[in-house]
Amino acid sequence: MALARLHGGPLDGQIIPLEDADDKLIVPYSETQVVYNRRGEPQNTGEGDGPTEVDYWFEENLEDLTLEDD
Repeated sequence: MALARLHGGPLDGQIIPLEDADDKLIVPYSETQVVYNRRGEPQNTGEGDGPTEVDYWFEENLEDLTLEDD
């Protein structure tokens, strides 16, 4: 299993498990979803150097994010 390292957006700095290293990652956030795009090649792909990590960078929110409840 690989790990996705998220950069930018509301989930900046989060690391989440990743089944497949797709080019686009859509992650649930609050009542909407946020989109992250893959950049670069996977890191730590050899044996004994830890879990594979893939960098994803924030692209967009699929709906407007609100910080207050109605």
